[in-house]
Amino acid sequence: MKTEVIEAFAKAYGDSAGVRTFFAPGRVNLIGEHTDYNGGHVFPCALTIGTYAAVRLRDDNICRFYSKNFPEIGVIREGGFANYPLGVVKMLKDAGYNIDKGFDVAYYGDIPYASGLSSSASVEVLTGYFLKELFGLDIENTEIALIGQKCENEFIGVNCGIMDQFIIANGKKDYATFLDTSTLEFSYVPIKLDGMKLIIACTNKKRGLKDSKYNERRAECEQAVKDIGNISFLGELTTEEFEDIKDKINNEVNKKRARHAVYENARTIKACDALKNNDIETFGKLMNESHISLRDDYEVTGIELDTLVSTAWEQEGVIGSRMTGAGFGGCTVSIVKDNYIDDFIFVVGKKYKEKIGYPADFYIVEIGDGPCEI
Repeated sequence: MKTEVIEAFAKAYGDSAGVRTFFAPGRVNLIGEHTDYNGGHVFPCALTIGTYAAVRLRDDNICRFYSKNFPEIGVIREGGFANYPLGVVKMLKDAGYNIDKGFDVAYYGDIPYASGLSSSASVEVLTGYFLKELFGLDIENTEIALIGQKCENEFIGVNCGIMDQFIIANGKKDYATFLDTSTLEFSYVPIKLDGMKLIIACTNKKRGLKDSKYNERRAECEQAVKDIGNISFLGELTTEEFEDIKDKINNEVNKKRARHAVYENARTIKACDALKNNDIETFGKLMNESHISLRDDYEVTGIELDTLVSTAWEQEGVIGSRMTGAGFGGCTVSIVKDNYIDDFIFVVGKKYKEKIGYPADFYIVEIGDGPCEI
Protein backbone atom coordinates (compact mmCIF):
# COMPACT_ATOMS: atom_id res chain seq x y z
CA MET A 1 0.00 0.00 0.00
CA LYS A 2 2.88 2.38 0.68
CA THR A 3 4.22 1.83 -2.83
CA GLU A 4 0.76 2.25 -4.32
CA VAL A 5 0.06 5.55 -2.60
CA ILE A 6 3.47 6.91 -3.64
CA GLU A 7 2.76 5.86 -7.22
CA ALA A 8 -0.63 7.57 -6.99
CA PHE A 9 1.08 10.74 -5.79
CA ALA A 10 3.54 10.66 -8.71
CA LYS A 11 0.71 10.14 -11.19
CA ALA A 12 -1.27 13.03 -9.75
CA TYR A 13 1.54 15.54 -9.26
CA GLY A 14 4.23 14.53 -11.77
CA ASP A 15 6.83 13.00 -9.45
CA SER A 16 7.21 11.70 -5.90
CA ALA A 17 10.48 13.33 -4.88
CA GLY A 18 10.55 14.24 -1.19
CA VAL A 19 7.22 12.69 -0.21
CA ARG A 20 6.57 11.27 3.25
CA THR A 21 4.04 8.51 3.81
CA PHE A 22 1.64 8.02 6.72
CA PHE A 23 -1.10 5.62 7.82
CA ALA A 24 -4.20 5.82 10.04
CA PRO A 25 -6.48 2.83 10.71
CA GLY A 26 -10.17 2.30 10.33
CA ARG A 27 -12.11 1.11 13.33
CA VAL A 28 -14.82 -1.30 14.29
CA ASN A 29 -16.96 -0.86 17.37
CA LEU A 30 -17.45 -4.18 19.14
CA ILE A 31 -20.33 -2.89 21.27
CA GLY A 32 -21.64 0.46 22.50
CA GLU A 33 -23.48 1.98 19.53
CA HIS A 34 -24.97 5.48 19.55
CA THR A 35 -23.75 5.87 23.13
CA ASP A 36 -20.83 8.21 22.42
CA TYR A 37 -22.87 11.37 21.92
CA ASN A 38 -25.06 10.25 24.82
CA GLY A 39 -22.16 10.44 27.28
CA GLY A 40 -21.88 6.68 27.64
CA HIS A 41 -19.22 4.03 27.10
CA VAL A 42 -17.98 2.54 23.85
CA PHE A 43 -15.75 -0.44 23.16
CA PRO A 44 -14.06 -0.12 19.75
CA CYS A 45 -10.75 -1.28 18.33
CA ALA A 46 -8.55 0.01 15.53
CA LEU A 47 -8.01 -2.20 12.48
CA THR A 48 -5.03 -3.03 10.31
CA ILE A 49 -6.96 -1.74 7.29
CA GLY A 50 -7.13 2.02 6.95
CA THR A 51 -5.99 5.03 4.94
CA TYR A 52 -2.55 5.85 3.55
CA ALA A 53 -1.23 9.25 2.53
CA ALA A 54 1.77 10.43 0.54
CA VAL A 55 2.34 14.12 1.18
CA ARG A 56 4.82 16.84 0.26
CA LEU A 57 5.00 20.43 1.44
CA ARG A 58 4.74 23.28 -1.05
CA ASP A 59 6.38 26.70 -1.03
CA ASP A 60 3.05 28.52 -1.17
CA ASN A 61 -0.24 28.28 0.74
CA ILE A 62 -2.09 26.08 -1.75
CA CYS A 63 -3.42 22.68 -0.61
CA ARG A 64 -4.18 20.09 -3.27
CA PHE A 65 -5.88 16.75 -2.72
CA TYR A 66 -6.02 13.52 -4.71
CA SER A 67 -7.52 10.14 -3.85
CA LYS A 68 -6.71 6.91 -5.65
CA ASN A 69 -10.10 5.71 -4.47
CA PHE A 70 -11.74 8.42 -6.61
CA PRO A 71 -9.34 8.79 -9.57
CA GLU A 72 -12.05 10.16 -11.82
CA ILE A 73 -12.22 13.29 -9.66
CA GLY A 74 -8.56 14.12 -10.18
CA VAL A 75 -6.65 16.71 -8.15
CA ILE A 76 -8.96 19.10 -6.32
CA ARG A 77 -8.69 21.90 -3.79
CA GLU A 78 -12.14 21.71 -2.19
CA GLY A 79 -15.43 19.85 -2.25
CA GLY A 80 -16.17 16.15 -2.04
CA PHE A 81 -13.65 14.07 -0.10
CA ALA A 82 -11.30 17.07 0.08
CA ASN A 83 -13.60 18.73 2.61
CA TYR A 84 -12.50 16.24 5.30
CA PRO A 85 -8.77 17.11 5.23
CA LEU A 86 -9.56 20.74 4.40
CA GLY A 87 -11.76 20.93 7.49
CA VAL A 88 -8.96 19.53 9.64
CA VAL A 89 -6.57 22.19 8.32
CA LYS A 90 -9.11 24.90 9.14
CA MET A 91 -9.80 23.57 12.64
CA LEU A 92 -6.09 23.32 13.44
CA LYS A 93 -5.53 26.89 12.26
CA ASP A 94 -8.56 28.10 14.21
CA ALA A 95 -7.07 26.43 17.30
CA GLY A 96 -3.88 28.47 16.86
CA TYR A 97 -1.57 25.90 15.28
CA ASN A 98 0.92 27.31 12.80
CA ILE A 99 0.38 25.76 9.37
CA ASP A 100 2.18 28.29 7.20
CA LYS A 101 2.57 26.33 3.97
CA GLY A 102 0.39 24.34 1.65
CA PHE A 103 0.91 20.76 0.60
CA ASP A 104 0.11 18.20 -2.06
CA VAL A 105 -1.32 14.92 -0.81
CA ALA A 106 -2.53 11.64 -2.27
CA TYR A 107 -4.76 9.33 -0.25
CA TYR A 108 -5.45 5.63 -0.73
CA GLY A 109 -7.61 3.58 1.59
CA ASP A 110 -8.52 -0.09 1.84
CA ILE A 111 -11.53 0.60 4.09
CA PRO A 112 -14.72 -0.20 2.16
CA TYR A 113 -16.21 3.20 1.27
CA ALA A 114 -19.37 4.19 3.16
CA SER A 115 -19.21 0.92 5.10
CA GLY A 116 -19.41 2.29 8.62
CA LEU A 117 -15.76 1.47 9.39
CA SER A 118 -14.94 5.16 9.66
CA SER A 119 -13.18 6.00 6.43
CA SER A 120 -13.90 9.71 6.96
CA ALA A 121 -12.57 9.72 10.54
CA SER A 122 -9.51 7.81 9.33
CA VAL A 123 -8.80 10.56 6.79
CA GLU A 124 -9.30 13.24 9.44
CA VAL A 125 -6.95 11.67 11.98
CA LEU A 126 -4.43 10.83 9.26
CA THR A 127 -4.44 14.43 8.08
CA GLY A 128 -4.06 15.80 11.59
CA TYR A 129 -1.23 13.37 12.27
CA PHE A 130 0.80 14.15 9.16
CA LEU A 131 0.32 17.87 9.72
CA LYS A 132 1.64 17.38 13.25
CA GLU A 133 4.72 15.64 11.86
CA LEU A 134 5.32 17.97 8.90
CA PHE A 135 4.94 21.18 10.88
CA GLY A 136 6.23 19.99 14.25
CA LEU A 137 2.95 20.79 15.97
CA ASP A 138 2.80 20.31 19.74
CA ILE A 139 -0.41 18.31 19.75
CA GLU A 140 -1.36 14.98 21.32
CA ASN A 141 -3.27 12.29 19.47
CA THR A 142 -6.38 12.79 21.60
CA GLU A 143 -6.49 16.45 20.58
CA ILE A 144 -6.11 15.39 16.94
CA ALA A 145 -9.19 13.23 17.50
CA LEU A 146 -11.10 16.19 18.92
CA ILE A 147 -10.04 18.30 15.93
CA GLY A 148 -11.40 15.58 13.65
CA GLN A 149 -14.71 15.51 15.51
CA LYS A 150 -14.95 19.29 15.29
CA CYS A 151 -14.33 19.06 11.56
CA GLU A 152 -17.26 16.64 11.23
CA ASN A 153 -19.54 18.75 13.43
CA GLU A 154 -18.78 22.22 12.12
CA PHE A 155 -17.31 21.79 8.64
CA ILE A 156 -19.01 18.66 7.30
CA GLY A 157 -22.29 19.03 9.20
CA VAL A 158 -22.49 15.61 10.88
CA ASN A 159 -23.24 15.88 14.59
CA CYS A 160 -21.11 12.85 15.48
CA GLY A 161 -19.59 11.86 18.80
CA ILE A 162 -15.92 11.37 19.58
CA MET A 163 -15.62 7.58 19.35
CA ASP A 164 -14.42 7.12 15.77
CA GLN A 165 -11.67 9.69 15.81
CA PHE A 166 -10.60 8.77 19.34
CA ILE A 167 -10.02 5.07 18.72
CA ILE A 168 -8.31 5.72 15.38
CA ALA A 169 -5.95 8.17 17.07
CA ASN A 170 -5.30 5.94 20.10
CA GLY A 171 -5.61 2.38 18.82
CA LYS A 172 -3.41 -0.40 20.21
CA LYS A 173 -2.65 -3.70 18.53
CA ASP A 174 -4.62 -6.67 19.93
CA TYR A 175 -6.52 -4.45 22.39
CA ALA A 176 -9.96 -2.90 22.41
CA THR A 177 -10.42 0.51 24.02
CA PHE A 178 -12.99 0.94 26.78
CA LEU A 179 -13.80 4.64 26.58
CA ASP A 180 -16.00 6.81 28.78
CA THR A 181 -17.07 9.40 26.22
CA SER A 182 -18.21 11.87 28.88
CA THR A 183 -14.72 12.17 30.42
CA LEU A 184 -12.45 10.64 27.72
CA GLU A 185 -11.01 8.35 30.38
CA PHE A 186 -10.08 5.06 28.76
CA SER A 187 -8.38 1.74 29.32
CA TYR A 188 -7.05 -0.95 27.02
CA VAL A 189 -8.54 -4.43 27.28
CA PRO A 190 -6.80 -7.37 25.59
CA ILE A 191 -8.80 -9.23 22.96
CA LYS A 192 -8.04 -12.95 23.24
CA LEU A 193 -9.82 -14.59 20.35
CA ASP A 194 -8.19 -17.99 20.66
CA GLY A 195 -9.47 -20.08 17.77
CA MET A 196 -11.80 -17.29 16.62
CA LYS A 197 -11.72 -14.29 14.28
CA LEU A 198 -13.51 -10.99 13.82
CA ILE A 199 -15.46 -11.02 10.55
CA ILE A 200 -16.74 -7.79 9.02
CA ALA A 201 -19.64 -8.15 6.59
CA CYS A 202 -20.31 -5.09 4.44
CA THR A 203 -23.87 -4.64 3.17
CA ASN A 204 -22.65 -2.57 0.19
CA LYS A 205 -25.59 -0.28 0.76
CA LYS A 206 -24.17 3.19 0.33
CA ARG A 207 -25.07 5.75 2.92
CA GLY A 208 -24.08 9.21 4.05
CA LEU A 209 -24.51 10.23 7.67
CA LYS A 210 -25.32 13.80 6.77
CA ASP A 211 -28.23 12.61 4.64
CA SER A 212 -29.34 9.88 7.04
CA LYS A 213 -31.36 10.01 10.24
CA TYR A 214 -28.19 10.17 12.36
CA ASN A 215 -28.70 13.78 13.41
CA GLU A 216 -32.39 13.05 14.00
CA ARG A 217 -31.54 10.27 16.47
CA ARG A 218 -29.24 12.57 18.36
CA ALA A 219 -31.93 15.24 18.57
CA GLU A 220 -34.41 12.68 19.89
CA CYS A 221 -32.02 11.73 22.68
CA GLU A 222 -31.33 15.35 23.52
CA GLN A 223 -35.07 15.97 23.85
CA ALA A 224 -35.34 12.97 26.19
CA VAL A 225 -32.62 14.51 28.37
CA LYS A 226 -34.57 17.79 28.50
CA ASP A 227 -37.75 15.96 29.46
CA ILE A 228 -36.02 14.07 32.26
CA GLY A 229 -34.21 17.12 33.64
CA ASN A 230 -31.29 17.23 36.11
CA ILE A 231 -29.00 15.24 33.81
CA SER A 232 -26.66 16.25 31.02
CA PHE A 233 -26.50 12.90 29.20
CA LEU A 234 -28.49 9.68 29.12
CA GLY A 235 -25.23 7.86 29.85
CA GLU A 236 -25.42 9.13 33.43
CA LEU A 237 -28.36 6.84 34.17
CA THR A 238 -28.30 3.24 35.27
CA THR A 239 -31.01 0.98 33.87
CA GLU A 240 -32.76 1.03 37.25
CA GLU A 241 -32.73 4.82 37.38
CA PHE A 242 -34.05 5.00 33.84
CA GLU A 243 -36.97 2.71 34.64
CA ASP A 244 -37.89 4.95 37.58
CA ILE A 245 -38.00 8.18 35.56
CA LYS A 246 -38.73 7.06 31.98
CA ASP A 247 -42.31 8.30 32.09
CA LYS A 248 -41.00 11.86 32.27
CA ILE A 249 -40.16 11.49 28.58
CA ASN A 250 -43.21 12.86 26.80
CA ASN A 251 -42.80 11.17 23.42
CA GLU A 252 -42.96 7.36 23.09
CA VAL A 253 -40.45 7.35 20.23
CA ASN A 254 -37.98 9.40 22.26
CA LYS A 255 -38.52 7.02 25.17
CA LYS A 256 -37.44 4.10 22.96
CA ARG A 257 -34.34 6.00 21.82
CA ALA A 258 -33.43 6.80 25.43
CA ARG A 259 -33.99 3.20 26.51
CA HIS A 260 -31.49 2.02 23.90
CA ALA A 261 -28.89 4.58 24.98
CA VAL A 262 -29.15 3.64 28.66
CA TYR A 263 -29.30 -0.14 28.21
CA GLU A 264 -26.60 -0.15 25.55
CA ASN A 265 -24.30 1.69 27.92
CA ALA A 266 -24.96 -0.94 30.59
CA ARG A 267 -24.32 -3.72 28.05
CA THR A 268 -21.01 -2.15 27.10
CA ILE A 269 -19.82 -2.07 30.71
CA LYS A 270 -20.84 -5.73 31.11
CA ALA A 271 -19.11 -6.63 27.85
CA CYS A 272 -15.86 -5.07 28.99
CA ASP A 273 -15.99 -7.03 32.22
CA ALA A 274 -16.73 -10.23 30.29
CA LEU A 275 -13.66 -9.79 28.10
CA LYS A 276 -11.49 -9.03 31.12
CA ASN A 277 -12.64 -12.39 32.48
CA ASN A 278 -12.07 -14.02 29.06
CA ASP A 279 -15.80 -14.85 28.95
CA ILE A 280 -16.27 -14.63 25.20
CA GLU A 281 -19.63 -16.42 25.29
CA THR A 282 -21.19 -13.71 27.46
CA PHE A 283 -19.60 -11.07 25.25
CA GLY A 284 -21.26 -12.65 22.22
CA LYS A 285 -24.70 -12.71 23.87
CA LEU A 286 -24.34 -9.01 24.67
CA MET A 287 -23.47 -8.32 21.03
CA ASN A 288 -26.70 -10.03 19.99
CA GLU A 289 -28.73 -8.05 22.53
CA SER A 290 -27.14 -4.86 21.25
CA HIS A 291 -28.35 -5.53 17.71
CA ILE A 292 -31.89 -6.27 18.89
CA SER A 293 -31.97 -2.93 20.73
CA LEU A 294 -30.58 -1.08 17.72
CA ARG A 295 -33.21 -2.76 15.56
CA ASP A 296 -36.25 -2.33 17.79
CA ASP A 297 -35.62 0.71 20.01
CA TYR A 298 -33.21 2.81 17.96
CA GLU A 299 -34.43 1.70 14.53
CA VAL A 300 -31.16 2.16 12.67
CA THR A 301 -30.66 -1.30 11.15
CA GLY A 302 -32.82 -1.95 8.09
CA ILE A 303 -33.32 -5.06 5.99
CA GLU A 304 -29.70 -5.33 4.84
CA LEU A 305 -28.10 -5.32 8.28
CA ASP A 306 -30.89 -7.41 9.79
CA THR A 307 -30.50 -10.04 7.08
CA LEU A 308 -26.77 -10.36 7.69
CA VAL A 309 -27.19 -10.57 11.46
CA SER A 310 -30.19 -12.89 11.61
CA THR A 311 -28.51 -15.26 9.16
CA ALA A 312 -25.30 -15.13 11.19
CA TRP A 313 -27.21 -16.07 14.34
CA GLU A 314 -28.40 -19.24 12.60
CA GLN A 315 -24.87 -20.43 11.78
CA GLU A 316 -22.85 -22.87 13.85
CA GLY A 317 -19.64 -21.48 15.29
CA VAL A 318 -20.92 -17.89 15.64
CA ILE A 319 -20.28 -16.44 19.09
CA GLY A 320 -22.10 -13.17 18.45
CA SER A 321 -23.09 -10.82 15.64
CA ARG A 322 -24.40 -7.26 15.45
CA MET A 323 -24.48 -4.19 13.27
CA THR A 324 -21.59 -1.83 13.88
CA GLY A 325 -21.29 1.86 13.16
CA ALA A 326 -24.14 4.31 12.76
CA GLY A 327 -26.40 1.92 10.89
CA PHE A 328 -28.57 2.77 7.87
CA GLY A 329 -26.42 0.32 5.89
CA GLY A 330 -22.74 -0.20 6.55
CA CYS A 331 -21.40 -3.31 8.24
CA THR A 332 -21.88 -6.05 10.78
CA VAL A 333 -19.23 -7.50 13.06
CA SER A 334 -19.26 -11.15 14.05
CA ILE A 335 -17.04 -13.37 16.18
CA VAL A 336 -16.71 -16.72 14.43
CA LYS A 337 -14.80 -19.85 15.35
CA ASP A 338 -11.97 -20.55 12.90
CA ASN A 339 -13.31 -23.91 11.74
CA TYR A 340 -16.60 -22.35 10.66
CA ILE A 341 -15.39 -19.20 8.88
CA ASP A 342 -15.56 -20.54 5.31
CA ASP A 343 -19.07 -21.92 5.83
CA PHE A 344 -20.13 -18.69 7.55
CA ILE A 345 -19.02 -16.52 4.64
CA PHE A 346 -20.55 -18.84 2.04
CA VAL A 347 -23.94 -19.34 3.68
CA VAL A 348 -24.46 -15.79 4.97
CA GLY A 349 -23.28 -14.38 1.64
CA LYS A 350 -25.58 -16.69 -0.34
CA LYS A 351 -28.69 -15.93 1.70
CA TYR A 352 -27.95 -12.21 1.70
CA LYS A 353 -27.67 -12.05 -2.10
CA GLU A 354 -30.83 -14.13 -2.52
CA LYS A 355 -32.82 -11.77 -0.29
CA ILE A 356 -31.27 -8.37 -1.06
CA GLY A 357 -30.34 -8.88 -4.71
CA TYR A 358 -26.67 -7.91 -4.61
CA PRO A 359 -23.68 -9.39 -2.76
CA ALA A 360 -22.15 -8.52 0.59
CA ASP A 361 -18.39 -8.38 1.06
CA PHE A 362 -16.62 -10.13 3.92
CA TYR A 363 -13.35 -9.21 5.63
CA ILE A 364 -11.39 -11.18 8.20
CA VAL A 365 -9.81 -8.36 10.18
CA GLU A 366 -7.09 -7.93 12.75
CA ILE A 367 -6.77 -5.35 15.52
CA GLY A 368 -4.03 -2.80 14.90
CA ASP A 369 -2.31 0.35 16.15
CA GLY A 370 -3.10 4.03 15.71
CA PRO A 371 -1.55 6.46 13.19
CA CYS A 372 2.10 6.35 12.21
CA GLU A 373 4.63 7.40 9.61
CA ILE A 374 5.66 4.53 7.36
